[in-house]
Amino acid sequence: MRIISVGTLKAFWEKSGHREAEQPLKTWVKVVKGAQWTDPSSIKQTFNAADILKGGRVVFDIGGNKYRLVVWINYAYATVYVRFVGTHKQYDGIKADEV
Repeated sequence: MRIISVGTLKAFWEKSGHREAEQPLKTWVKVVKGAQWTDPSSIKQTFNAADILKGGRVVFDIGGNKYRLVVWINYAYATVYVRFVGTHKQYDGIKADEV
């Protein structure tokens, strides 16, 4: 899978003071780049705890559920678009199916 944009994740751990998110996010990137997701069930095979939302959105627990990552996936183009990354508390303040 192709990820748009890994830079958003890097900015999160570098500029927002969440250095402990770096390794879990790097691991997520490595796994996703090697994945070949064709539908939501293939995501669940890789990340069983992922939450599948409407409209192609998926929520991942990062760093022992300390952080949340919301992406939109275009299966036809094998592309994952980062829509939100933040703390669990920040995630509670958004509408994940709309970001």
